[in-house]
Amino acid sequence: MKRRSITCLLLALCACRPAPPPTERPPEPQATRATELRDAIQAPLEKARAVEETTRKATEDTRAAIDAAERQ
Repeated sequence: MKRRSITCLLLALCACRPAPPPTERPPEPQATRATELRDAIQAPLEKARAVEETTRKATEDTRAAIDAAERQ
């Protein structure tokens, strides 16, 4: 009888699974990662466009100044 009880107890313990450990934080949604990636790519491009516009404006101002100096 004692062996039977021990056997049943061992079988019951073997059938139990331990609870999975909790994760530190839930995974980020894919949309957030895609947005961050898009922003990381777009930021230098927007900066380059702004520099290009500033350079274009400076070039126009320089040409206008040269033309004005030639006319005098």
